[in-house]
Amino acid sequence: MILNQNTLSAPSLKNLTDKNFGKPPDKQNEFLLTLGAPHIASFDFMLDEGLDLAVEDIAPIEFEIYGKTLKLNIVKAAISEPKVPAGPVGIHFNKYYPTEARQTRSVYSGPFNVTVAWSWDGKAGGTFTKEVGRVPIMLKSKRCHLRNLTPAQLIERGEHPDEWGGYFIVGGHEKLVRLLINNRRNHPIAIKRNAWKNRGLLFSDLGVYIRSVKRDESATNNVLHFVTNGSARFMFSHRKSMYFAPVILIFKCLVDKSDEYIFQHLMRGNKTDQYFKVCLLGMMQSLHEEGIHTQHDSKVFFGQIFKEKLQYDLRHLNEVEICDYMLTNCILPHLDDYWDKFLCLSHMTCKLFHVVQGMVQLDSEDSIMLQEIMTGGSLYLQILKDKLIGLLVSAKLQLLKKEKSGTSAVLKESDIYAAFRASSIESAMTNFLATGNVSAGKNSTLQLMQASGFVIMAENINRMRYMSHFRAVHRGSYFQEMRSSEPRQLRTDAWGFICPVHTPDGTPCGLLNHLTTNCQISEYIPSKVLAQIPSVLVSLGMLPLTPVIQSIPEQALMVMLDGRIVGYILDQIATSLVPKLRMLKIVGEKIPKSLEIVYLKRPEKGMGLYPGLYLFTGPGRMLRPVMNLAAGNIEWIGTFEQVFMDICITMKEAYPGITTHRELSKTDFLSNLANLIPMPDCNQSPRNMYQCQMGKQTMGTPCLNWRYQGVGKLYRLQTPASPFFRPVHYDTLDMDNFPMGTNAIVAVISYTGYDMEDAMILNKSSYERGFAHGCIFKSMFIELESVSTKIKTFSYSLILISAMMIECMAGKSAAVHGLVHDATPFKFTENNTAIDYFGKLLEAGGYNYYGTETMYSGVDGSMMQAQIFFGVVHYQRLRHMVSDKWQVRNKGPVDKVTHQPVKGRKRGGGVRFGEMERDGVLAHGASWVLLDRLFNSSDRSKELVCRACGSLLGPTLILHTIDVASKLKQPDNLPVSCRQCGERDNIGFINIPFVLRNLVSQLASFNIKVELDLKPSERIV
Repeated sequence: MILNQNTLSAPSLKNLTDKNFGKPPDKQNEFLLTLGAPHIASFDFMLDEGLDLAVEDIAPIEFEIYGKTLKLNIVKAAISEPKVPAGPVGIHFNKYYPTEARQTRSVYSGPFNVTVAWSWDGKAGGTFTKEVGRVPIMLKSKRCHLRNLTPAQLIERGEHPDEWGGYFIVGGHEKLVRLLINNRRNHPIAIKRNAWKNRGLLFSDLGVYIRSVKRDESATNNVLHFVTNGSARFMFSHRKSMYFAPVILIFKCLVDKSDEYIFQHLMRGNKTDQYFKVCLLGMMQSLHEEGIHTQHDSKVFFGQIFKEKLQYDLRHLNEVEICDYMLTNCILPHLDDYWDKFLCLSHMTCKLFHVVQGMVQLDSEDSIMLQEIMTGGSLYLQILKDKLIGLLVSAKLQLLKKEKSGTSAVLKESDIYAAFRASSIESAMTNFLATGNVSAGKNSTLQLMQASGFVIMAENINRMRYMSHFRAVHRGSYFQEMRSSEPRQLRTDAWGFICPVHTPDGTPCGLLNHLTTNCQISEYIPSKVLAQIPSVLVSLGMLPLTPVIQSIPEQALMVMLDGRIVGYILDQIATSLVPKLRMLKIVGEKIPKSLEIVYLKRPEKGMGLYPGLYLFTGPGRMLRPVMNLAAGNIEWIGTFEQVFMDICITMKEAYPGITTHRELSKTDFLSNLANLIPMPDCNQSPRNMYQCQMGKQTMGTPCLNWRYQGVGKLYRLQTPASPFFRPVHYDTLDMDNFPMGTNAIVAVISYTGYDMEDAMILNKSSYERGFAHGCIFKSMFIELESVSTKIKTFSYSLILISAMMIECMAGKSAAVHGLVHDATPFKFTENNTAIDYFGKLLEAGGYNYYGTETMYSGVDGSMMQAQIFFGVVHYQRLRHMVSDKWQVRNKGPVDKVTHQPVKGRKRGGGVRFGEMERDGVLAHGASWVLLDRLFNSSDRSKELVCRACGSLLGPTLILHTIDVASKLKQPDNLPVSCRQCGERDNIGFINIPFVLRNLVSQLASFNIKVELDLKPSERIV
């Protein structure tokens, strides 16, 4: 984990004063490397260990062919570095670099080789290795040629000197697997879902859910349901089918113990809970009524149920072996030992009945503390494992098809070799990264909440937009369709991990968030380090596991490490153990620095969460650094443990004897883009959110290797400038290397009156000299005979806010004194205001304290009587062009419900009529234009209305009337009647917006009647 220990106290003009500016640095910016670090780390784990674990977990496939049993097993899989295929002649340098993939619109991929072992009737037949295709390689990973290159070497290869990698190149485009939020792995969560009532008879909405994840990242969802008859059923799935088994049956299958032993183990610490006791005895009795008394009886009964279900794959196994297969792969698969499964399931059972009785609180699955992040390498490994399983099934089908065709009487090794086709995995992985869609067949083992939207294109419009892609976390496309607002809410436990400012408005609001500046994602810890944690806990006072229940104290809390119970601990010992464990964690010798320590005490009053000591070391957890006051050193904490810690922002807020940690900076809760906003604490909160979005749409300097780019469209600002007023984080990110703004002299004055609301007047000479001039690089096919050049105009938006006024004064003083001022938030207070500070600097430079000056009219040269406020403001030009927005439409598609024109230029929608158009119409008093735009050209409708009762819904055609069409042409003789008042003669037409009729219909469904106040003789058409 890389910590941003920023030593800069203030921004500087280092890029203008550095003598070596323009030369490649000796090493890359360490903070920028953290942008791609979690993506690369997950992919490296897949290359080093994950792929071997996945291959080891894939079960061999056995089937009968030519009268014998053939067994196929993948024993090894490896991904090699990208290189030029062996086909071309005269290739001396076979390394394949990402720049070549971009320019040739190809895939940056490496060979994928698998080693297959086969046997006949239990006799080893041999092994062979075959390349089954080429799979995409993540940039800067261990298989990428850019790994460990210096900035100068990266430039030689056509890359940026600060290239941080973490993405793939597919079809010449940079593809990034987005970070998705999942439930915390291997941790039982007690939740309430109404949909669970539909899973079976007497099922309730309460249950304990656990997302069980193996070390090879394959995940399985298990739920322990509470049934209203006092029992509990355990849900597990196999091949996308859900099954529900009595929890006592699973207990009997896991351990060869008596009912008394299981009963005493579950009742430890619950001796006074009579309801749990009665329910437990009832579940055990129902099992004996089925004739199930021993572990062997339970396994045979369990295996008989799934004998037919697994006939296709595991026909060679008996009932007991089938039961063992299901227990290993479908029930808490993150635990290998049956005893560990028994302990974890007993913990889930006790927690479930505590929740049912209201003794502990429910968990919230929308809370950040019970969530983690699924990285690109993790998803890549899951899909690759699924495709390897599909490769075995495909080979089996090919061999059976060959047997059926009768072309050969014996099976040769060459036939087996040919059955493993090379195109299936290559096309599947390339299609996944190209489209972001996951195609899961009937043999798929994937358990994902969505089938699309996993991959995005890393758009490089400017530096802000490109960086934000790598720090964005999404809740999932499933939640976009939910009407509930709970997944979108910003909760207090997200402090320091999720930025409260950087989220878009509209549909993805609250679902698409961004990590804070120093928030990082945990990586996998080696197995040797994990193996020594229980012994360290025992040395600190933890009671080790023992099968003797009587030796465990009644009030001892369980200690759970990554979903596995490793011991028990008393409350008085836990109080002293946790601080000692934190000290070892900070040192990082016996305990990893990324360990998350969550101590949930027994609630003294009211309800709390289920007590225990929970330890987490798994990957995908959000971590951030804070200062441990006792150790005087930095400690990395997680989302779960932060909720139960006392952390202050400054030492002035610390409570002696209570506060244990302190924030490293006042701005650690903001993301990279939010930290680039000048003085955000002086702005309205929506303005900060808007700037995060507008900054990503700015025309700037997206890249430095222009001639090596293969992107279809690139925006470039010709004369960018470095801002005079900027936060320290601006220099941390080296934003001056990719500038994206212009310093402008702005005067706040009505003057001619043409600058209405958002509009502003530009100086003609400045515009002609290239003020904020930009250009667009496009890759397109054109005919040379019809080349034309067009100059695109643009506009600026001026919404004066407090921070902008401060920037105006600070920019002016910086230009006068030749300085760069710090715009980091929370630098000034009510006693030491920013306006006073910069006002004194203006006075020292000979300007007015308030930023106002005497100016002369540019029309007649006379001195203006009013003092004009002006200064230097850093403006960003947006990439939006009028030529891309203009729209003309006469008639076209309309909405089926409202009859109004649909929106969208691509759909042939209506012309937009927004706030500025409204202001223009109102200013000119053009009421007929208003009527034409919002009525005649929108949803004008001629409707029947009853003059007597004023009803729009009452008038109805009389269907039995002869020749209705002819009478409709005569308004005075309409074949209609009012269903409400029975009127036939006093009915006429009225021109109204159709949306009004739609509103009246909807109100009527709520039993609200709408009547129009019309006079019988009034002309309404």
